[in-house]
Amino acid sequence: MTAVAENTAADTATERGEMTYSEAIREGLAEAMAADDRVFMLGEDVGVYGGAFGVSGDLVHRFGKDRVRDTPISELGIVGAAVGAALAGMRPIVEIQFSDFTCQAMDQIVNQAAKIHFMLGGAVSVPMVLRTPLGSGTGAAAQHSQSLEAWFAHVPGLKVVMPSTVSEVKGLLLAAIDDPNPVVFLEHKLLYRTKGVVPAGADRVPLGKTVVRREGADLTIVATGVMVNRSLEAAEQLAAEGIEATVVDPVTLTPLDEGPILDAVRRTGRVLLVQEAPGHVGYMGEIAARIAGSSALYSLEAPIKRLCGLDAPMPYAPALESAMVPQLADIVSAARTLATQEA
Repeated sequence: MTAVAENTAADTATERGEMTYSEAIREGLAEAMAADDRVFMLGEDVGVYGGAFGVSGDLVHRFGKDRVRDTPISELGIVGAAVGAALAGMRPIVEIQFSDFTCQAMDQIVNQAAKIHFMLGGAVSVPMVLRTPLGSGTGAAAQHSQSLEAWFAHVPGLKVVMPSTVSEVKGLLLAAIDDPNPVVFLEHKLLYRTKGVVPAGADRVPLGKTVVRREGADLTIVATGVMVNRSLEAAEQLAAEGIEATVVDPVTLTPLDEGPILDAVRRTGRVLLVQEAPGHVGYMGEIAARIAGSSALYSLEAPIKRLCGLDAPMPYAPALESAMVPQLADIVSAARTLATQEA
């Protein structure tokens, strides 16, 4: 097994002690707000309460209520206000408590934020970041546990980022805040308490760069969000059996940097695509189509395999919730089968 250094700005920056994923996001928010008076936050309970998952923490005490704005319970109004502020030259950062609640704001996200730049011939831009937690694993049931990344990735005009590591999430957030386009920044709930080393300073991690997290010769696993960590764990277990897996993390879903994915498939000849979201019309279907439409197709020694969540609403019962989405054992089993499968 060969661990691969992440080819980002994070590699060259000075490292320091560990922090959690949520603390890294908070530090990125604080640095952006300290550096630029145009940057402000808005959302439900982001102020005194510190955010639904504690991400904004004490920022309201550090920057004041004008720049960390608690809002009414109106996702449509929150995002609409952010779009207007962005058009007026501000750099708003919206927090939607659960990604499921973006349903209430889809007109502003899809028909306004994503399109105004193009409809006005490039005369204006919407430099807005929409942060929101997604995914299962917290017992929050059907209306608070969805993985809706494919919705946003389908909309021209939106950039979609799904950070999987503590070391990169801060730099990715800073890059998203700098970007002149609306960026949907998807944070998996189970990652908030994970720990890692975060580079000191304000180095950006560029958007639109796929990262190879691990290299192996026998198959490629492409995964997003929390499934990246599970796939890396699975790869270690498989290595003990003599199966070496490459693990690839798209990081930015839109625009997609497909090159490293296709290169890995050409090298290994087998590919397993892992996502938490239901498989039907899921994001990994796009990855499969990119592989099938490229010369990497001719390197395949077995059919493309997807491992996805079940096509059903998320149950509340813990055992059922766990059974709904790929777990470590599922990834190991699917990869093991694929590694020995013939075309």
